[in-house]
Amino acid sequence: MIAPSILSADFARLGEEITSVAGEGDNRADWVHVDVMDGHFVPNLTIGLPVVRSLLTTSDVPLDCHLMIEDPDRWAPGYAESGAYNVTVHAEAARDPIMLAKNLRAAGSRAGLSVKPKTPLEDYVEILKHYDTLLVMSVEPGFGGQSFIPEVLDKVRTARRLVDTGHLRLLVEIDGGINNDTIEQAAEAGVDCFVAGTAVYGADDPGKAVAALREQAASAAGCRHGAQGAQDGNG
Repeated sequence: MIAPSILSADFARLGEEITSVAGEGDNRADWVHVDVMDGHFVPNLTIGLPVVRSLLTTSDVPLDCHLMIEDPDRWAPGYAESGAYNVTVHAEAARDPIMLAKNLRAAGSRAGLSVKPKTPLEDYVEILKHYDTLLVMSVEPGFGGQSFIPEVLDKVRTARRLVDTGHLRLLVEIDGGINNDTIEQAAEAGVDCFVAGTAVYGADDPGKAVAALREQAASAAGCRHGAQGAQDGNG
């Protein structure tokens, strides 16, 4: 799955930018990733609920809202009620993440939990049983265009094992520095959904960029499955 991040899009043309990845076939994004920042939880300010409501009218591509905000327990359900498909909150900000997951689902969205690069995954494994998506940050949240932090792939591998063994039932997503140079290693580690900003919206044809990233990820994931199958056979 490819989820272009509009943080790297032209903010004066957001509707058109979403339409550019809402084509057909492999050129069509699976989700559109929307970074909501409040200037407090992260040192940047982007967009909020009124803009998200407007974006929901631009296409039928599901919106993946990543809330980098304080007090998500209060504000996150509003995004779900408005029609966002997946609403992700930060483990470091939520007061009651289990109840928040329940509230998001009750409001109509999937529930996602995100962890910063330095946040241990182990502290949230049991909480993640209540979530649909784990978003592993591969840069420090707050700004686009940062370099990928490969060390976070250990968390991806851990999550992948927990999903494959049935301990967790969720989609593993990654956000930060994903491009043609990094997507394959992320796919090999076990990522299901790739958030890509500049790699899509910095391209001449965003739709073709989505297709190219998808092909790279699928090829790398196929290699991972093949290697795992060989290990299982030898075992």
